[in-house]
Amino acid sequence: MKVGTDGVLLGAWISLESAEHILDIGTGTGLIALMMAQKYDAHIDAIDIDNDAFKQALVNVNASPWSNRLRVIHASLQDFHPHRKFDLIVSNPPYFIDSFAPTDEARNRARQASASLSYEELLQGIIRLLTTSGKFCVILPSKEGIIFREKAEQDGLFCNRITHVHTIIGKPAKRVLMEFSRIDEELKEKDIILRESDTTFTDAYKVLTKEFYPAF
Repeated sequence: MKVGTDGVLLGAWISLESAEHILDIGTGTGLIALMMAQKYDAHIDAIDIDNDAFKQALVNVNASPWSNRLRVIHASLQDFHPHRKFDLIVSNPPYFIDSFAPTDEARNRARQASASLSYEELLQGIIRLLTTSGKFCVILPSKEGIIFREKAEQDGLFCNRITHVHTIIGKPAKRVLMEFSRIDEELKEKDIILRESDTTFTDAYKVLTKEFYPAF
């Protein structure tokens, strides 16, 4: 689970330049945390319950130019109790309710993490750690996104911005990018298509991710 499209999409899509303190929940290899450090002059905490992921993220962060602003922590969200709240919380959670089980053991372990961090526990953690005016950003498969949004709004977190991600032109959306806050305001909704064909990326995808993909 190195550089995945979901993580790159979320990291590129997030927009909150005013964030001073950022939390990445389930950091994996540290990809999104590193993208946040590249984009913003913020202090970032990256947590993961999996020891192998924690070690890999630590290696990657220490090798980066932003190691002085990044802290990798081996902890579950439930056990994470910092002395501050966060302006921005991000997560690419391993929830695949209606997907085939992966064959790779590490991937399978990650995608079964909902057993140790349910939607309810994730939302409780976000509410506990998010500042009053803070934002929470997440990427999920489309079906899971509907369920998560309903649960979030029941807990007082409202979806203010949503982007439906189509992997190829003419196909239904496979993923959904969502931004939540405590403020119930008018929803900003759009779609993005990643590929025009199996080999050609769309201009919209290139523009969104060019800061992180030198080839674009």
